[in-house]
Amino acid sequence: MATPLALRLRQLSTHDAFGYSLRVALAMGITMLVCWSQDQLELLIPLFLGIIASGLAETDDHWAGRLRGLLATLISFAISSLSVELLFPWPWAFAAGLALATFGLTMLGALGERYATLASATLILSIYTMIGVDQRGPGGDLWHEPLLLVIGAAGYGLLSVLWQLLFGQQPVQLALARVFDELAIYLKLKAAMFEPLREMDVEKRRLALARQNAALVTALNAAKEIILHRVGKGRSHARLNAWLKLYFIAQDIHERASSSHYPYNELAEAFFHSDVLFRCQLLLRRQVDSCRALASAIRLGQPFDHLDDSEQARADLLASLAHLEGIASPPQQALLPVLHGLTDNLDQLQQLLASASHPELLAAQPDSRQDHSLLDREPQTLREAIARIRLQLTPSSLLFRHALRLSLALAGGYGLLHLIHPTQGYWILLTTVFVCQPSYGATRTKLVQRITGTLLGLIAGWALFDLVPDARLQALIAVIAGVAFFATRRTHYMLATASITLMVLFCFNQTGNGYILILPRLFDTLLGSLIAGLAVFLILPDWQGRRLHVTLANTLNASARYLRQIIQQYRHGKRDDLDYRLARRNAHNADAALSAALASMGREPQRFRQQAELGLRFLALSHTLLNYFSALGAHRSEQPLELAGSPALAAGDYLCSQLELIAGHLGSAESSPPAGCDEEQLARSLQQAARQAEPRLQLLCGELALACRQLQPLREAADRVLAEG
Repeated sequence: MATPLALRLRQLSTHDAFGYSLRVALAMGITMLVCWSQDQLELLIPLFLGIIASGLAETDDHWAGRLRGLLATLISFAISSLSVELLFPWPWAFAAGLALATFGLTMLGALGERYATLASATLILSIYTMIGVDQRGPGGDLWHEPLLLVIGAAGYGLLSVLWQLLFGQQPVQLALARVFDELAIYLKLKAAMFEPLREMDVEKRRLALARQNAALVTALNAAKEIILHRVGKGRSHARLNAWLKLYFIAQDIHERASSSHYPYNELAEAFFHSDVLFRCQLLLRRQVDSCRALASAIRLGQPFDHLDDSEQARADLLASLAHLEGIASPPQQALLPVLHGLTDNLDQLQQLLASASHPELLAAQPDSRQDHSLLDREPQTLREAIARIRLQLTPSSLLFRHALRLSLALAGGYGLLHLIHPTQGYWILLTTVFVCQPSYGATRTKLVQRITGTLLGLIAGWALFDLVPDARLQALIAVIAGVAFFATRRTHYMLATASITLMVLFCFNQTGNGYILILPRLFDTLLGSLIAGLAVFLILPDWQGRRLHVTLANTLNASARYLRQIIQQYRHGKRDDLDYRLARRNAHNADAALSAALASMGREPQRFRQQAELGLRFLALSHTLLNYFSALGAHRSEQPLELAGSPALAAGDYLCSQLELIAGHLGSAESSPPAGCDEEQLARSLQQAARQAEPRLQLLCGELALACRQLQPLREAADRVLAEG
């Protein structure tokens, strides 16, 4: 039996930032001890900055991939640092080189997240080199600053490789645990849809679901990338196969959880005097508990026992439905097939959660109809990489705009610091790099957090200089502050900024007077933030309201491709191949992108967010449509369905073509054309066909009828966005 302390330490080790923070603590602590023991405290700042840059460049990978990434990082760092040393004496050449390098490094983001991360860290390290060279003054060894920065980066990098070698599976566990935590939140919000209330505000609850869907999709995408880095190069083994199976289970649960079988208000009205919706809600809440328990078990590496009360809730739901069948009124009788589809979906969701108890057994079972391949989005050849970058070299590209904006902002900041030459003026550039984000909303948020965090860090440093005069304790505070920066930079950026400010003050205080940095650092932060804010506002600004119609078009196109794949699955039998899973993921990614765009629009100036309410209305409609398609995907069967001559096949084609047509007119900013047929009549004919069909075809026709009724509201919402745009 584990002691409470051991259990607490075990839980602490499962936090996302624990390994990251511990590696930084070891690297900084060892560096501090070596510098103190050798009485070389002047080496402390460049070594610490090298550690920070290496930590910022770190991306998840297998230990061998991490080692290759470290070599690429060190080469990139060395080249950028030496370039700064060589060009530093010639300001005009340096300004041009800085702008070109910034643009080129930022454009590497076209190749993927890890390239963007490396490019950003390289740019930050080049500014660290400027700070060191400026402190050193004219003359000195050309290799001094680059060598120390690269040594610091290499020290942390080797610790990172060793950590991956010893604990390489932990990132997979944490990513999967995060997925099931997000699934639990989604299921909890879904359960709220089954409140047996008349006049329920369904749209408000759907918007909450859509926002949580965006968070869930982000977690799924992150988990996929982490798993891909381990299984994509032929390194798969039993445990990884079990993690991969859990990932696919999570995808299936997501599809079932995001399903809608009928308008919730109408269900609540029809079954107001029955407890069947309450039973559905209770089962969903039990499944929320199961998801949370599964997330905890994955995080701690413990067995997962499916909760018994979930099975009891399931049995109670089936009993309630059986009782209802005997006493249902005619209007309720018409909706009983919908309830059967709903309960079958919940039952399958229950089985998926139960199967997660032994994913290793599922992974060991061969399944000819299950495709375990994952799409690697990174370029595989140099030619493909160059082609991707060339595609982004256009003013319509958001990445191109950000690269141009950042390069001009840094060049302007460099000229400004030479004009006014404040002490430690290169912190202006560093602030600009951190604050200047691809969108106005993100930049505004970072700007406020950066200024507030810097102010808090400076106040704390000013107070602690007198409270903690001992140099050794100050060195310990510097290490703790550096660790706190890495522990909080992704979740609490204001606190991270305060921490890194405190670390810088105490590091400089080891070799001089930290007080002299306080006012210059505050001034530099304000000036760098102002430059970043003006750049995002004035240089090719990316106002979400002006391109909302394009985002809406992408959402409808992705949904149409998803429906086409679903219809093919019904015609030829269920197969979770890469094409189907990619279409499903792209549809949810587009839905998440729309939700993120609307959230960003809410932080833009008033005149650019006048369409926010219309966008939210469209999001509710498009997410509802995606829910109907998810229900169809959830009820696929391995047995093909004969659709020849069925109105379902024609209705599916019509839906796809109309969605693509509306999307095309949105993309070109033209009003949507009228419906191609009487869609209400089409929906009624589908419902009529459903009454005479077998259960699977009945469900297909019913869901397609619901989707057809979404087309006209979508057209109207799209036209209103264009009219007021």
